[in-house]
Amino acid sequence: MRAPIGHFDNATPAPDCLDELTRPVADAVRHWRGNVPAEQIVYVDTEPDWADTATFLEHYGPELLDQSANCVVVAGKRGGESTLAACVVLSGTRVDVNGVVRRQLGARKASFAPMDTATGETGMEYGGITPIGLPADWPLLVDSAVVDLPYVLVGSGRRRGKLLVPGKAFAELPNAVVLEGLGVA
Repeated sequence: MRAPIGHFDNATPAPDCLDELTRPVADAVRHWRGNVPAEQIVYVDTEPDWADTATFLEHYGPELLDQSANCVVVAGKRGGESTLAACVVLSGTRVDVNGVVRRQLGARKASFAPMDTATGETGMEYGGITPIGLPADWPLLVDSAVVDLPYVLVGSGRRRGKLLVPGKAFAELPNAVVLEGLGVA
């Protein structure tokens, strides 16, 4: 499976369009240190009103569901302490917050972080949060099915635009932990 670039009119290597990305995402691309070259991360310009997965697939084609991932921010709580983490799962699945996430974070309770917390802490827009450019101390939990794909379509940090990222690059991100069963049907 190749990158689904043919679905998009504007596809540009992310290092060539840093001004289209939020500051944390642009900084992460600028200082990329993975085995996957930064030039293999591709920015595609998309309509901001189409950022949500269901609407996006209506406009760009349902076949992209199997190549798309969502990045969500969760909060794990234990004894008054809260840990923020990000989870990346295929768009056709949901994050196993009360099972896999809770256990991985060693939390008594885990839930999705409030929108203002997620956007405020990441410096990214709601509906566009991406694992590239997250706060350096956050755990990043990645479903193994995401890493196994040649390319994955994920948010760009903004509602406008998406990133096409080689799946194996997610395992190279800071604090990434690849987990089986993080995304459930």
